[in-house]
Amino acid sequence: MTTIPSATVALGGRFAAELPELAVPWRGAEAADPRLLVLNEPLAAELGLDPAALRTEDGLRLLTGSAVPDGATPVAQAYAGHQFGAYSPRLGDGRALLLGELEGDGGTLRDLHLKGSGRTPFARGGDGLAAVGPMLREHVISEAMHALGIPTTRSLAVVATGRFVRRDEWLPGAVLARVASSHLRVGTFQYARATGDLGLLRRLADHAIARHAPDAAAAEHPHLALLRAVIAAQASLVARWMLVGFVHGVMNTDNMTISGETIDYGPCAFMEGYDPETVFSSIDERGRYAYGNQPAIAEWNLTRLAEAMLPLLDEQEDRAVAMAVEALDGFAPRYRAAWSSGMRAKLGLPAGVHDDAASLVVDELLALMESGRVDLTSCFRALGTLARGGVPTAPFAADIVPLRDLFVHREAFDAWAQRWLALGPDADAMDRTNPVYVPRNHLVEEALAAATDGDLAPLERLLDAVQRPFDERPGLERYAAPSPERSFRAYRTYCGT
Repeated sequence: MTTIPSATVALGGRFAAELPELAVPWRGAEAADPRLLVLNEPLAAELGLDPAALRTEDGLRLLTGSAVPDGATPVAQAYAGHQFGAYSPRLGDGRALLLGELEGDGGTLRDLHLKGSGRTPFARGGDGLAAVGPMLREHVISEAMHALGIPTTRSLAVVATGRFVRRDEWLPGAVLARVASSHLRVGTFQYARATGDLGLLRRLADHAIARHAPDAAAAEHPHLALLRAVIAAQASLVARWMLVGFVHGVMNTDNMTISGETIDYGPCAFMEGYDPETVFSSIDERGRYAYGNQPAIAEWNLTRLAEAMLPLLDEQEDRAVAMAVEALDGFAPRYRAAWSSGMRAKLGLPAGVHDDAASLVVDELLALMESGRVDLTSCFRALGTLARGGVPTAPFAADIVPLRDLFVHREAFDAWAQRWLALGPDADAMDRTNPVYVPRNHLVEEALAAATDGDLAPLERLLDAVQRPFDERPGLERYAAPSPERSFRAYRTYCGT
């Protein structure tokens, strides 16, 4: 493999060195004519990288996998997974590469990982490539999630490769450079368990503890503590998804991280009209990963992790199962607590409001929203205006449809609003919690279509809005509004392969 000066970036190879059974050394395909589409300069600075160096020829070769620093060991990672409930024993990075780890202050590691960098031994008939649109979708959605305070993998850059890829039509190709706390997944543990190598499984768990749950190392039972930590992280993560209407779309076990970060922004989207049965993914024909199913699916996935870890919990299977069940029993109360706390914040409820009263106003509002498919983001943001006496604070507030007119049962909403206002909601706190801007599906599609045709201006405007989601700004009215055709019912997303 071609190398570049290590001054551009220094990459470690801890995963490859500690877990070689899960790492296949590989190299990225040459990019015919690399061209930078977007560079996340704040993230680069956070990682100690020089944005100017990443814009050079050597930088672009790094960001496409065409060249790596001296001593780096890029690998395709092996993992298994349940995809739509069906177990696949060998998945792995079919079109991706772990270039290596970036080391921050205190020895903290962050993966630098590519997507769309070419075929690997795990490609299973795919071309290993990616198109501009899906890679820019990952950039937009991951940056929006980060700005919303939701744990996520992040996009460092998207680079056009200068080659075309064949999907339903010929599309310009691109590579995504992604950063994550790690790319360890539930599926990674499933793969290690399936090998029958208990030593590998133990080393994997110890590697995960070192990277994601260091406190577990000092616990009486470190591997059980790791399992509990993953369960807690995922319960919190999925609650945060639900609070903003995010629908992942492909919650397979190979897309659930051990770190508790969101990964894989393929067929994802943000729900507009509130409906627990909302499905966007074109391949989710039975609604397995519908919005309202996400907490249950997360718990199901975590059960698969617990199964994979059983030999580490106890030599006696009965005792190991009992320990796993006890740990899994913690998911539901943790999720409910995170969801309830988040909904209290979205409704601005003071600390003195009893949980029963809070639950009642939450449940009643959601029922009213569901009956009329009320836009989730617009509704909660407008409630902040109502809480401060209906005085518009945004420069475009007069252009927004009055809140009660969003509801089918307006008298029922009026009655609900009276009961809620009597609880003394904090409007300023609500505005810090409820976003004005999320990546509206029609605006995402508009931006991606323009970028595919070579026009990045709509993408840049969309990014400007969603990277500051809580700040109402003049000139961004359309980014706060639902789809004018209410076409959210028919909206479909695709995985991009």
